[in-house]
Amino acid sequence: MYAIVNISGKQFKAKEGSRLRIPKQNSESGSTISFENVLLFNDGKETRFGSPNVKNVKVITTVLEHKRDKKILVYKKKRRKGYQRKNGHRQWFTEVEVTKIETSAKKSKPKIKKKKTEKAKEPLKKED
Repeated sequence: MYAIVNISGKQFKAKEGSRLRIPKQNSESGSTISFENVLLFNDGKETRFGSPNVKNVKVITTVLEHKRDKKILVYKKKRRKGYQRKNGHRQWFTEVEVTKIETSAKKSKPKIKKKKTEKAKEPLKKED
């Protein structure tokens, strides 16, 4: 069983027991976070796609720790001008562990809209 989840504008594949490095969240380590922006859900038998989200499915995670990623170097240069700039950046991330993928027992059936039949309108008669 797995789910594709949208977290802070990025998509992650979540399986029970897997660890994810997601963009930094404002929560203490040891706390739980649930994400309801599930784009796809597969339980081994069937796959459900959302439009845009799958209803009645959420991913529950436990925050392990907040860390910083490897340093990325940004280097700018313009040739023959003597212009050089070197800059480094380390992005914060939150490491979480997927504890459970919750689904409700109800399966949502697609709703079929019935077309309303238009009553025949009689043309208005002009009286002279």
